[in-house]
Amino acid sequence: MRIGELAAQAGMTRDTIRFYEKVGLVTGRRLANGYRDFPPEAVAWLHYVRTAQTLGFSLAEIARHGEELHDAPDAAKALSALFEEKIQVVDARMAELAALRAELTARVGTGCPLRAADQAD
Repeated sequence: MRIGELAAQAGMTRDTIRFYEKVGLVTGRRLANGYRDFPPEAVAWLHYVRTAQTLGFSLAEIARHGEELHDAPDAAKALSALFEEKIQVVDARMAELAALRAELTARVGTGCPLRAADQAD
């Protein structure tokens, strides 16, 4: 299918698909007339890419894990493992943000954002 049809079916712009093609997330072959031709399964793959982005995966992570998932004997099990890894990353980031929040809270009312409350005069 041509890029316009793929864009319509996937619910994204042609420019987005061109970008994904440039970074290696989707592959289309060039026809003799120069048009891109994408396989029908590209629609499902692009929906997966969008869903994975919504779940916090970067395009690099999606590209890296895409082939692993495709080749996995049990894709559901492989996806669950990726989700568990992402949960650990999210938990670590939440801990970092909680520490940052505590630090900012300690500086409120100090008159200087560079000094903690216990150092205020």
